[in-house]
Amino acid sequence: MLAQIGVDSVGDLFEQIPEAVRLGRPLDLPDGRSEAEVYELLSALAARNADAESETCFLGAGMYDHYVPAIVDAITQRSEFLTPYTPYQPEISQGGLQVMFEFQTAMSELTALPLSSAGLYEGPSSVASAGYLAMAATKRRRFVVSRTVHPHSRETLATYSQGYGAETCEVGIADGLTDASALAEAVDDETAAIFLQSPNFLGAVEDVEELGEAARAHGALVIVATDPMTLGVLRPPGECGADVAVGEGQPLGNRLDYGGPSFGFFCAREEHIRRMPGRIAGETEDVDGRRGFVLALQTREQHIRREKATHNICTAQALNALGAMVHLTWLGRQGYRELGELLVRRTEYARQKLGAVDGVGLLHTAPVAREFAVTVDAPVDRVLDFCAERGVAAGYPLGRDYREYDAGLLVAITERRTREEIDRLADVLGEAVKATGSRVPEEAAA
Repeated sequence: MLAQIGVDSVGDLFEQIPEAVRLGRPLDLPDGRSEAEVYELLSALAARNADAESETCFLGAGMYDHYVPAIVDAITQRSEFLTPYTPYQPEISQGGLQVMFEFQTAMSELTALPLSSAGLYEGPSSVASAGYLAMAATKRRRFVVSRTVHPHSRETLATYSQGYGAETCEVGIADGLTDASALAEAVDDETAAIFLQSPNFLGAVEDVEELGEAARAHGALVIVATDPMTLGVLRPPGECGADVAVGEGQPLGNRLDYGGPSFGFFCAREEHIRRMPGRIAGETEDVDGRRGFVLALQTREQHIRREKATHNICTAQALNALGAMVHLTWLGRQGYRELGELLVRRTEYARQKLGAVDGVGLLHTAPVAREFAVTVDAPVDRVLDFCAERGVAAGYPLGRDYREYDAGLLVAITERRTREEIDRLADVLGEAVKATGSRVPEEAAA
């Protein structure tokens, strides 16, 4: 091959790279190993990671340790779903297209909005894509965003907005909820949309209908990010006046998997169908009158003129969305509602249990569904390390994203967390606060 392209050695391929930045020696790689040796080595490396199977996990903040039924793997690992590159060709991809159609139907019913796309990459990019839809629908370039929206979603929206030529304005928090008066002041006739999240990043359930009045008064859209696992017990966004509902779908049939992959969902009112990102699968009939499925809309630049494209992400996480569809089917309507009720009961139990621990307090008193925030009278990182040494992942440190909540800890509950494990969390957290002392750093105290 070197002779064919006219060079004498592999080194000649790198002539354009300055010698000063080249390694100048062979890579320091060990000799090859047998398959068995490689397996043992990789197993030892993997064992150095903590995971939700080896710890009692109360982590949340958008990704949750839910039980994934065995049927999800049994279906998603079938080659018909696992190996296809793309479902563009309806004549050979009826199974994949039908799954998309059924997924859209399920998400539409859950959010009470008539339209759903076949899925996006993940929650934050769904939020940002909703901004583009709002800008196109209103011809305005200003977004008002609650600080209770997931920090990753706010960051992604701000990044996208620079490309859109739009500006973002954030409004503050009052007792764990969006500051309604600040939101009303921030919305004006130049606002394209307001962005809310319910339950929000602090776990609190927002009054979306009331907050949305400020947007409707100025002709702005109401965009709501939501947790799909709470929609069996909470009023869906569509019934609360949302124009667009988006979110992270990982809790449905997808494991944590060290943070990914996952999928996002995107639902909207009918008038926005031509501005929705991603794909929409449709139901039709073939020439013989048989039921069939097609990709009805593909509003990205690969398929339509670039200036008309509403999205530039090249694919959807269709396999992950299939996992969600299998999970929802496995639960059924009754099971889905019962799971939501279970989360509410256990979350309330955990909130009361932790709130009674010395040195632990509630960060806010707003209603919660499956996640809540507490404060600890000790350095949060030390508390978390103390708990981790005892096999408990106690929660997510809010100080990473909110300076005003440097003493805050976000605790998430799933159906995998038993009352006994919640009791143990309370005990270990109490011990951690006592052992790690005051939140004032030792250096500052000295």
